[in-house]
Amino acid sequence: MSEHVDRSGWARARRYLGFRNISAIYIFVVIFAVFAIRIPSTFLASTTWRTLLDNQVITGITAIALIIPLAAGVFNLAIGLQVGAGSMFVAWLLVSHGVSIPAALAVTALSGILIGLISGWLIVKVRIDSFIATLGVSSLLAAFITGISGGEQILGVPDSYANFGVGNFGGITYSFVILMALALIVWYLLERTPSGRRVYATGGNIEAARLAGVNTTKVIFGSLVACGLLAAIAGMLVTARLGNADPTIGPSYLVPAFTAAFLGSTQFRGGRFNVWGTVLSVYVLAAGVKGLQLSGAPVWIPDVFNGASLLVAVGMAKYQGPSGDYYSIRRILRMRVRSVPSLEDGDG
Repeated sequence: MSEHVDRSGWARARRYLGFRNISAIYIFVVIFAVFAIRIPSTFLASTTWRTLLDNQVITGITAIALIIPLAAGVFNLAIGLQVGAGSMFVAWLLVSHGVSIPAALAVTALSGILIGLISGWLIVKVRIDSFIATLGVSSLLAAFITGISGGEQILGVPDSYANFGVGNFGGITYSFVILMALALIVWYLLERTPSGRRVYATGGNIEAARLAGVNTTKVIFGSLVACGLLAAIAGMLVTARLGNADPTIGPSYLVPAFTAAFLGSTQFRGGRFNVWGTVLSVYVLAAGVKGLQLSGAPVWIPDVFNGASLLVAVGMAKYQGPSGDYYSIRRILRMRVRSVPSLEDGDG
């Protein structure tokens, strides 16, 4: 018996520590070793790593926002411009209209929710494929950004707002704390609640989820609303960190967010989009880019790195498959069966 337990424990350990399950960690070890040997004076400096942690906050929040609809089987190609719209809108309210900071934050958050509702309506009610619907929404957002900004930066953000963006305690910025807090909240909702199981079930097999009693319409709407809210938060943080709003800032987050989301889906959860795999992937990819930049690589190398990483990540995610979604559907079915009164209880 003990031998059997030892073998099963060893098998679980091998599965958990296998390259397919934690490949990003092994990739990080290689990246770290290569650049630590090649450029130790700059790559190993504590300031480099503090800067790296802080600089990836917006990408991290954007990627976390993205995995919610992806887990529900919906692609959101507007995510970058949703971040840009949030950044520009809060600055427009603060600077051009003198709205108070709390009111500007609340209205911008509501605008993110509204964008999510519009995307959900186009996908669920009008039945437009998520690729096309969100691509159309991104074009509308680009027009909105240009319309309120005139294609120019909005300068003069209140100092109290900008100071929060660069504020820190103990060397850890407030922005990074917000990233970790949001990651924890989304992780809990996706992994520890019935709503999260419904999201994964919908993304795994929408018809099977519907037959299991999942209201897939609400799930898709909810996932896009949550994504829109988080994207708006990311946008508001961009403006606070920069002290201004730039109409070109949003699209640069699209590819890194998708890359981190798909690479993250291959970590820990066997093909399932998940929060901690995504956060890990954001920083592994950032470490690679930072090493290339410190090595004096051409300015176009980071784009090549991110593009190649996206292709590899999608390939790995496709290879692993969404095995976890099957279990979400099965658990929902079990709960549904338990909730049905038996004939012995007098229902006939």
